[in-house]
This record gives sequence, C-alpha cells and structure tokens, in this order.
Amino acid sequence: MLNYKDFVPKEISASGFLRPGEYEDFDQAVLAANAWLKEAGVKLLKIETVVLPNIHSRWEEGTGDAAIRTSGDSPSQWHQFLRCWYYESEEDLGKTGEA
Repeated sequence: MLNYKDFVPKEISASGFLRPGEYEDFDQAVLAANAWLKEAGVKLLKIETVVLPNIHSRWEEGTGDAAIRTSGDSPSQWHQFLRCWYYESEEDLGKTGEA
C-alpha cells in the first residue's frame, strides 16, 4: 500500500498579535526524515519538498488538510517540509506492477 510521512519543522512558539511564530530550521526536518528512514525499513519511492501556507494555524489540520486557505487581507506564513512516499514492504511494491 502506498503511504506517505511528513517531516515538518516543529513550531517553537506560536504567532501572536504583531509577532510571527518561531519554527525549527528545515534541517531538523531532514534529520528527522533520515533517522526515520534508517529505522523504518520501508521501500522509499520519492522524497519531495512541499511548501504550504498556514499549516500551524489553529484553523488548519496540518499537512494532511486538503483545504488550506490564504486571504489577501491577512498575512500568511508559508512552511517548507519533507514528504516521503513509500511502500511498507517489497511485496507492496510488486502489487503495483512497478519494479
């Protein structure tokens, strides 16, 4: 079965009135992905960098939210993260007809 796992720099402090939020560096997401890949034993298909707005907003559901919004009158923060596409086993890969 095709799966994905996101590695998002963590929010250190939330944004507030006239104060932007603080977040880990993108490098932390890369380190987390490397650690997971080393231990997970999955068949990696692809790693991509994804950029989405407002994923840490209290009105959004993070990277899995299918309807992330922006508005022309309010500020938006765009966040970069890693998405790993994978199969859990070689058997899953064979079911797709790919090699």
